[in-house]
Amino acid sequence: MASAVKPPRVPKPKGVLPSHYYESFLEKKGSCDRDYKKFWAGLQGLTIYFYNSNRDFQHVEKLNLGAFEKLTDEIPWGSSRDPGTHFSLILRNQEIKFKVETLECREMWKGFILTVVELRVPSNLTLLPGHLYMMAEVLAKEEARRALETPSCFLKVSRLEAQLLLERYPECGNLLLRPSGDGADGVSVTTRQMHNGTHVVRHYKVKREGPKYVIDVEEPFSCTSLDAVVNYFVSHTKKALVPFLLDEDYEKVLGYVEADKENGESVWVAPSALGPVASSSRPVIVKPKKLPKPPAKFPKPSIGPKPEPRVFNGGLARKLPASSAQPLFPAAGLADMTAELQKKLEKRRALEH
Repeated sequence: MASAVKPPRVPKPKGVLPSHYYESFLEKKGSCDRDYKKFWAGLQGLTIYFYNSNRDFQHVEKLNLGAFEKLTDEIPWGSSRDPGTHFSLILRNQEIKFKVETLECREMWKGFILTVVELRVPSNLTLLPGHLYMMAEVLAKEEARRALETPSCFLKVSRLEAQLLLERYPECGNLLLRPSGDGADGVSVTTRQMHNGTHVVRHYKVKREGPKYVIDVEEPFSCTSLDAVVNYFVSHTKKALVPFLLDEDYEKVLGYVEADKENGESVWVAPSALGPVASSSRPVIVKPKKLPKPPAKFPKPSIGPKPEPRVFNGGLARKLPASSAQPLFPAAGLADMTAELQKKLEKRRALEH
């Protein structure tokens, strides 16, 4: 008897290592960390991903560079000179310290970070021509990526909602992109700045002309993407305008659970942070209450004494035997009896009068 043919063994698919613009070992220390922790780090887009080793496929931490402010060379505490292996990344809401192995590695990290956040190859770093060529390639990739991506400061809000967002959350930025109010294919830019103790709000129109965006100012400026539009406003104001980036780590609106008076279900009630322009509540899925189980057998209804039938003169009628099928009063005699009683009643009334 021939043995059954076994199917060929298919090798398990191996994970593909993530692709980065630049990667190396990097020691990181946050504001809440006591000491540095070593990671394998990789820069992709505007995000630095951190891995436990260079063989891992899944990152354990990530850092968004959307709130970038500047890079500084960090001199170790208690040291009188800079060994060239420390630098700090200062974001809008935090500062992260890094430590690398060599001065070349530090300049590489600083160069690639500045390339993706400023969309230009830096010229004030200690870099070799080969390094600058690598950063120019990354710049082209990043510009192509952003051309297909909507910037994080673009929100689908109205003119009034944009003003209220910038007013309520000034720590999140002062420049916001939104859909054009005239229903066209372009966008609008809303900014809010302090001038002589007064907040000044400005709105700018950005027209869509084919694949390009044209900023409608005194000297119209053409951009290849919405991200380039944001970069124009930031660079031409010497970084006085900061793209709006709402912090998602914490809730901005206080909410509570309330029972609906109509159907009894629980709903999440959140008073709008923007006043009447936003929704006031959102539903919360809650488990229905368990109903009591019905009894296995329903109890039989109690049988009470049947009421006695009444006759026309108000007295109780006698019970007939169960075998009797005749009515209490025959139909023919009932009319005669009623007429006779009527005559007697009329005679009694005549005698009383």
